[in-house]
Amino acid sequence: MAVLKIARMGHPVLMGVASPVDDPKDPEIRRLALDMVDTMNDAPGIGLAAPQVHVPLRMVIYMVPEERTEDGTGHPLTVLINPEITILDETTEAGIEGCLSLPGMIGSVARPRHIRVSALDLDGNPFEYYHARVVQHECDHLDGVLYPMRMDDLGSFGYVEEMTKPTE
Repeated sequence: MAVLKIARMGHPVLMGVASPVDDPKDPEIRRLALDMVDTMNDAPGIGLAAPQVHVPLRMVIYMVPEERTEDGTGHPLTVLINPEITILDETTEAGIEGCLSLPGMIGSVARPRHIRVSALDLDGNPFEYYHARVVQHECDHLDGVLYPMRMDDLGSFGYVEEMTKPTE
């Protein structure tokens, strides 16, 4: 497949609301998903939304490695088409986030801990599951929202190498 160019913060494609995918079974959608996987792995990242690769469609891919989850189970590669999030519990939890569209930067973002995601797969089949931070971050891209826009305190936003330096 192909590694696509990732839009960076400030590019207009990241500021708009993405359009729904009309036909999840369209071969072009499957090709886009495969290209997004190649791009995410090349970056490297754990999630990518179609607008980040200059395609304003409501499509997200992600994969969470075992070492990045509290229970050590990880989450396999998943494609979400036209995802919808329902917040199940307003309780939030702060966590450090980075983004392929803001290379080299991180920040602390509070997000709801428990959500339900409804989406379609590449065969057009509906499914639901429960997951939180990564999906919320990627779905924000579908609505023109970057994680710094969700931050309460920009004092926790900065370059990775500066934010992770030991204090002297």
